[in-house]
Amino acid sequence: MQFEGLLSRADDEVLQELVGGSVVRLLSRLDPQLAKPGRLRSLVTSFRPPEELLRDPQTRNALLDLLPTAEALELAELLQLPEVNPYQALRAAKIRKGSAAERDLFAFLGVVPTELDEPEQQPPVVESDADYSLFAHQRTAARKAETLLGTTPRRVLLHMPTGSGKTRTAMHLVARELRRREPCLVIWLAFSEELCEQAAAEFEAAWKFLGDRSVSVYRFWGQRSLPIAEIGDGFMVAGLAKTYAAAKNDMNFLMRLSDRSSLVVIDEAHQAIAESYHFVLRVLIERSEQSQLLGLTATPGRTWNEPDEDLKLAEFFGRNKVTLEVSGFANPVDYLIETGYLARPRFEALPYSSTETLSTSVLAKLASSLDVTDDVLKALASDEQRNLLIVNRIEQLIRNHQRVLVFAATVTHARILASVLKARDVKAYALTAITPPGERSRLIAKYKSEESAPIVLCNFGVLTTGFDAPRTSAAVIARPTKSLVLFSQMVGRATRGPRVGGNAEAEVVTVVDTSLPGFREMSDTFLNWEDVW
Repeated sequence: MQFEGLLSRADDEVLQELVGGSVVRLLSRLDPQLAKPGRLRSLVTSFRPPEELLRDPQTRNALLDLLPTAEALELAELLQLPEVNPYQALRAAKIRKGSAAERDLFAFLGVVPTELDEPEQQPPVVESDADYSLFAHQRTAARKAETLLGTTPRRVLLHMPTGSGKTRTAMHLVARELRRREPCLVIWLAFSEELCEQAAAEFEAAWKFLGDRSVSVYRFWGQRSLPIAEIGDGFMVAGLAKTYAAAKNDMNFLMRLSDRSSLVVIDEAHQAIAESYHFVLRVLIERSEQSQLLGLTATPGRTWNEPDEDLKLAEFFGRNKVTLEVSGFANPVDYLIETGYLARPRFEALPYSSTETLSTSVLAKLASSLDVTDDVLKALASDEQRNLLIVNRIEQLIRNHQRVLVFAATVTHARILASVLKARDVKAYALTAITPPGERSRLIAKYKSEESAPIVLCNFGVLTTGFDAPRTSAAVIARPTKSLVLFSQMVGRATRGPRVGGNAEAEVVTVVDTSLPGFREMSDTFLNWEDVW
């Protein structure tokens, strides 16, 4: 018998039991017609589906008592109940939800449970992802930096290797400050247009997940102008050179910015004590004891052999440095490589001995300067044999690498290398500080594209910082340098690991000019400045 037929056998007494006595009485008082058997039968299943009525022992017994004797016997036999009175057996039966007995009962009465169409029940434990999350080592660094920013002198330098997420970690601290105060202005200072735009774009992405209100993003670099009266609650990204120029023109500009801001962030903070930049920072943060300064760098020193300069930097930040630390690893770079955050670099020295002999005066000048002098770099750029060696090695690299970044010795050198490669049917481009902004953006976008053909980008003075192109898996350092900071930055452009969209391995070819000072390979650069801090 089908369920509908069974329900049609119900008399007034059974229907009242199924619907509920209080409901029937109220219906009778409102309108006696509503309490008629026909109306009550439709009411029974309008609120409780058949499977629910059959799962409730009280209503199930009332319904099964309506079965004709032959069908009651058939059902009792189907359910393998004791051979006694079938109605008594059915009343005593324990029919659990989801059991074979329940399935047999439903099939006997033609009932198809509607819960088959209901959403699947969620398990008791699920992982909830954060859309702008930090890795464990980044969270630890952020917590330590936050603590130091909250205590005098409220200055801290965040020291993390290139490619380990300095900007992303800092954005959590920026968002925390904006959530903590309202209105609030956070100022982010950077040296290049690429770094400025990277910071603005990253904040816009981060605030969608970390923010608690709408705020303004102010861009103050290049040709952009920004009247001080328009700057309020939000995030301001400013080029350091433009900010310094604005301060020289109107000292009140910096002072009014200082009055509105509570946190200043300086990217590539190892340059913070350069005279003009130091002036900007001091005005911004020293007008209030509550002002906070966060520095970001992969190299917490200005040089590798001038400890006095590095000491000035450490003291400017109150000797407060948060260094990326990972339990079980003496050097966090080893951890980042082992776990895939950084690519495993393979260093190759490409020796070159020039036929030109350096004069005594040039050698003396080299010895006293912080880096290789411009006249030497110009000479290297015009050395044809050296350039042929570099071009030949680049052509070998593109057999195994889709994106190769070349650090040239001069603007002219970048153009020479790119031109020769292009003439040999290699997709190569030159990018320098004098490349127009629009063309610069176009070339960078092309280099970062998903195009499968190998692309070589020859640059000078542009892409050592703030350049994030994860597909770069090879770098050619074709300029000598005495700067450990610069060398580290150049290597870092190619070492983004697979866990953050990069490569498992990176190849770094350094042209070693045997007659010149310079770095041949990377070794313990992350820990180089620990003594001054």
